[in-house]
Amino acid sequence: MSKLKLGPLPDDKPVKVTVELPASVHRDLVAYADVLGRETGQPVADPVRLIVPMLERFMSTDRGFRRARQPMPPTRRRE
Repeated sequence: MSKLKLGPLPDDKPVKVTVELPASVHRDLVAYADVLGRETGQPVADPVRLIVPMLERFMSTDRGFRRARQPMPPTRRRE
């Protein structure tokens, strides 16, 4: 079985999120929660809780985003 990119979810305060998802994305989110629950042994009660860790993981592994966030080094003027 392949290893999923997400591990067990941290137990923190719930956050209310309002988002409109296409039905196919919602089905995939529910399926991902099911697979993650089987893999970790901790069922995911609410698949919506996966959205934040998925976004965090996506942004932390996006090289272009990381480069864009880094401050620009000061440019040297030629004299």
